[in-house]
Amino acid sequence: MTQQPQWGINLSRYFVIPQRVILAIMGFLAILNAYTMRVCLSQAITVLVIKKNITDEDSDVAICEPDELDDGSSSGGIYDWSEELQGLILSSFYIGYIVTHIPGGLLAEKFGGKWTLGLGILSTAAFTMLTPLAIEKGGSDWLIVSRVLMGLGEGTTFPALSVLLAAWVPANERGKLGALVLGGGQVGTIMGNLLSGVFLDSYDWPFVFYFFGGLGVIWFVIFVFLCYSDPSSHPFIKPSEREYLAKEIGTIGRNESLPPTPWKAILTNLPMFALVSAQIGHDWGFYIMVTDLPKYMSDVLQFSIKANGLYSSLPYVMMWIVSVGSGFIADWMIRKGIMSTTNTRKVMTGLAAFGPAIFMVGASYAGCDRVLVVILFTICMGLMGAYYAGMKLSPLDMSPNYAGTLMAITNGIGAITGVITPYLVGVMTPNASLLEWRTVFWVAFGVLCVTAVIYCLWASGEVQPFNNAPIQPRSVDFEAEERKTTDLKSLEYNGNNSTTVHQRGERSS
Repeated sequence: MTQQPQWGINLSRYFVIPQRVILAIMGFLAILNAYTMRVCLSQAITVLVIKKNITDEDSDVAICEPDELDDGSSSGGIYDWSEELQGLILSSFYIGYIVTHIPGGLLAEKFGGKWTLGLGILSTAAFTMLTPLAIEKGGSDWLIVSRVLMGLGEGTTFPALSVLLAAWVPANERGKLGALVLGGGQVGTIMGNLLSGVFLDSYDWPFVFYFFGGLGVIWFVIFVFLCYSDPSSHPFIKPSEREYLAKEIGTIGRNESLPPTPWKAILTNLPMFALVSAQIGHDWGFYIMVTDLPKYMSDVLQFSIKANGLYSSLPYVMMWIVSVGSGFIADWMIRKGIMSTTNTRKVMTGLAAFGPAIFMVGASYAGCDRVLVVILFTICMGLMGAYYAGMKLSPLDMSPNYAGTLMAITNGIGAITGVITPYLVGVMTPNASLLEWRTVFWVAFGVLCVTAVIYCLWASGEVQPFNNAPIQPRSVDFEAEERKTTDLKSLEYNGNNSTTVHQRGERSS
């Protein structure tokens, strides 16, 4: 174990919160920033495009009229983008997002998660602030390019965080701290929708992108000063916490001599297949809601932009509460021996899939009853929060050594649905009618249920064989160990040699 500098020990006395909790908080804020930058366009696009004027002759569904739930107005913009083009714009982010998942995981495992995560968020923030310029100068084409570049930066987020959590968080704290970190997605979606609605109602639309991009830059500066890739490289961690993590995790250093990633073993592993399946189901339902719920609120329910931001954010408030609560419950169930890790993950994942599937479809049958629709969508997304104590933690359970790679594979494959679903929604809802949207939700119902059944049959919460040997502390002085071994062998040889000489002397006498 490398020696901690004295100035770091002195500085550590001023930190009341443990460094692993600080890392979890900064990880939470990283995902929060990532999601605000990702979802703000879903609100902004409703004021950028020319609003569709649906008449009774154009649609086979009753028109939802404003009521006491919304006293505002919803007006469109100047861009004549079809529903299909809007779907392509919203899905373009995920084209770049997919590409950097596996490279991000490999880089984080080899060099540490700090800079892999930090530089990814910083680049996303830069392209977010350039989005207004792209729209004004190049219209939809430049907007698509800027969204792809944003996705390239943000694609490293989850793989890098998985590596950081594997290095910092003991198994008995993984549920609550993991759920805290991953809960940043829900809070980011809440902030992205709610604040975007307020800003779009009060300011010109470019302000939304400048604001959220600026927050990303501020986060990067704070993160670089406070956080490190692993406890052994952290100069001002408290010695007591450093020793605790060494005892609980078995290492506080990153293995810089990992064997090559066992791709064949990972890709042919049945629990890995089940994990990928669950990720596809989660992402299919989640991306429909994150990307297209504001459009549903605007086009079908005819909410104003301010009300749209408020009511689109409510489901994610519930989702965040459930995700954090389910993390504590999962840890308690495992710690008390009520359920094994495997069964706990399966129960949480099943709850997070079957429940949302039912309530999502139910919302489409609520018609223009806005209060009921908002309640059903809120319950739907609330139950989906249990995913974060379920399959979302499986990469850390299955392979601490290759958690980044596993997260990259699952999240990367799942993110393909982020490309497919917004575009598919645009194709399936050319008139933005309720009946068209009902079909969208029935398709999501099928995907969620089938993928959850696969996970519940074959998933595992145990360390898999491809994880290989435990991670070795990088602070081991191998040269010193080699010299020690050589010295021991030399002593043994000299001892045996002297014994032989003595025995020969006795025989000669």
